Amino acid sequence: MKKLWMSAVVAAVIATASGCTSYNVNQPTAPIDGSVKTDLKADVKVGEPISGQSSINILFGFLKLGGDSQFADGVTYGGSDGGSMLNAFDPVSSAKSAAAFKAVKTSGADLIVAPRYEVTVQDFFLFKKVNVKVTGNKGNINGIH
Repeated sequence: MKKLWMSAVVAAVIATASGCTSYNVNQPTAPIDGSVKTDLKADVKVGEPISGQSSINILFGFLKLGGDSQFADGVTYGGSDGGSMLNAFDPVSSAKSAAAFKAVKTSGADLIVAPRYEVTVQDFFLFKKVNVKVTGNKGNINGIH
């Protein structure tokens, strides 16, 4: 029994005397600064007026109730970054994206020319209703030169 205790004490001393070591090696790097320039121009045929609407209900400022499940992606609204993860929590951007999707999908357009958004927010302290209507002209790309 004494040998068992002695082995346990020796193992504990070895475990506490030896510690973990971590190494951090820094490697200087050059910044990647790339730019893409293109002289391509799109031939867009502008057609009749199109529109789309979306509505989202928000509970406690962050829980979406109902609303749409299809959105236009890769579009910036009001100068903000369309690919930002924070837009997933912004009900106005979400409603704008859904309204744009509906307008493009129902009209068969490739894009909305000169989109205009009408945003109505009804705030009832714990509950908020966001309504968005987008209007513009149907745009179809005939070719890229």
